[in-house]
Amino acid sequence: MSGEIAVLVNPTARGGRSRGLLAPVLERLRRDGAEVSVILGESAQDALERACTAVAEGPDALVAFGGDGLVHLAVQAVAGTDVPLGIIPAGTGNDIADALGLPKNALAAADVVARGRCRTVDAARIGQDEWFASVLCCGFDSRVNERANRLSWPPGMAKYLVAMVQELRSFTPIPFRIDLDGEVIEREAMLVAIGNTRSYGAGMRVCPGALPDDGLLDVTIIDAGPRGRFLRAFPKVYRGTHAGHPLVTMRRARKVTLEAPDAIAYADGERIGPTPLTCEAVPGALRVLS
Repeated sequence: MSGEIAVLVNPTARGGRSRGLLAPVLERLRRDGAEVSVILGESAQDALERACTAVAEGPDALVAFGGDGLVHLAVQAVAGTDVPLGIIPAGTGNDIADALGLPKNALAAADVVARGRCRTVDAARIGQDEWFASVLCCGFDSRVNERANRLSWPPGMAKYLVAMVQELRSFTPIPFRIDLDGEVIEREAMLVAIGNTRSYGAGMRVCPGALPDDGLLDVTIIDAGPRGRFLRAFPKVYRGTHAGHPLVTMRRARKVTLEAPDAIAYADGERIGPTPLTCEAVPGALRVLS
């Protein structure tokens, strides 16, 4: 690729440990003559506004250098446009890059961007103006996220383990109402996950059969049950082997409406907000360098 590349950077990815990778990545992107600019925002909102401005100018690619949170932000800027999305996985969780078959090594991922080969995939739209690329979750896992975001210690992924243990002590099943293309399911559940791709949370394969280009959303429901039974089932999510568990229901739909009292949803690891909300698969909404 020898055109214009805008690189959206999260300098705090991996606790700042990824910053040393940025200069070699930029050098690799410039090697074939590309004009590379770097986007750094003073806040997430500022970074999004700068990314949208860059995309409006029609670069040959917008590249996210960071983890799933930064990719989520980049998706808001490029979804529904002709500007391809490149991903340099440099975060703690890189589930979107993994689902797209991208290399884990930053320089190898930069080579993918430099080659400029595009693949068209789906994205999921929440309401009218929010997008996600991997998984939207609501229930036990989103409450763990809420709790973890309030912790100042320990750092990194360790705080999610602490938050999980704390949440287990007080969590009670949530009454969900789930509309799947007009079919309504009402039941108490521990969590509901809606996947455009298979995993979230740095490798939790909660929707193991989800494909990013089938025009459908995979829905995983883990029903209410005794706490011990849930604890035996939940670790299976990391391997994607929970599909046959008695507490687990898996469905597919193009459009999903989720309602639950006092429940917060997260998508691509980012806080979306309270339900009710409606998610819809939008085929071909993203062009990705892959």
